[in-house]
Amino acid sequence: MVLKFKRKVIALESRLNACRNVITLGVKPNFSDYGKETIAMIQDSEQIYYPSSFYAGLFETGKKLIFPSYQTYVYAQDKIKQTALFQTSGLPHPRTRFFYGCRQKKSIKAHFQFPFIAKIPRGSARGKGVFLIKNDNELDTYNALTHVSYIQDYLKADQDIRVICIGGEVITAYYRVAASNDFRSNISCGGAITDEPVPGEAIELARFAARKFRWNDCGIDIIPFEKKYYIIEANMKYGKQGLKKKGIDYFRLMEQLIENGKI
Repeated sequence: MVLKFKRKVIALESRLNACRNVITLGVKPNFSDYGKETIAMIQDSEQIYYPSSFYAGLFETGKKLIFPSYQTYVYAQDKIKQTALFQTSGLPHPRTRFFYGCRQKKSIKAHFQFPFIAKIPRGSARGKGVFLIKNDNELDTYNALTHVSYIQDYLKADQDIRVICIGGEVITAYYRVAASNDFRSNISCGGAITDEPVPGEAIELARFAARKFRWNDCGIDIIPFEKKYYIIEANMKYGKQGLKKKGIDYFRLMEQLIENGKI
C-alpha cells in the first residue's frame, strides 16, 4: 500500500532522509550552490526542517518557520549554556561551576571534593567527554583537555531517565541503567534500557523544561537522587535506540507529526 501525504516538506540536514514526505536537500555553506530552482523552492517554502545550525539563525532572522526551533540549535552540545539556563531558571540541576584558564582551575578543589564529574563543555555527546574524577592525577589529565573546566557534583546513581520531547510533547520516556564497569548510563557507553515505568514527576519536569526553553526536539536526561529529580542536560542529537526499544519507528513517527501539522 502506497501512502499518500497531503504535502511534502523540505529539509536541509539528513535527519529525516528516510521520511517519505520529506525532500532532503543537504547543507551547502554557499547558498548559491543550491541552484536557482532549489533556491526558489527554499524561499517559497513556508517552513524548513532541520536547517542546520548555520541556517537556523538566518531563517529565524528572516522570519521563516523552522523545525527544530532556533533555541534548540543554540543550546545543542553546549553544556555551559544549558547549565547557565537551568541555574537562571531555577530548575533542579546538580551544583556546577565553570573554571576558565589555569588560574581559575587551581581553585577547583576549593569548591569540590573528590569524586566529582568533569565534562568537555562543548561539542561532546553520547557520554563522550564525561569523566569521574577521583584524584589529582585524573584532574590534571582532564584539565589539560579543555580551556574551560566544567565541574559538577557527582550524584551517585546507577541509572538515569531519558525523556524524548518532540513538538512540545513527550513521545516516550525510559530508564537507562549503567553497565557494571561504567558510571555512565548512555547506551553508547554500554548502558541498557529497562521496562521500569518512569514516574510522572520526572516526565513533567522534562516536558516543562522543553516547553519553557522552546526546545521542540530533544532528549532530556534526568537523574533521580535522594528522592529528587535533577535535569542533567538536553541532547538535541539523541539516538534512536530508545525509541526502537519502545516499539516506535522514528521515521514513521516524524512523517505522521509532519502530516498532522504537529511539527
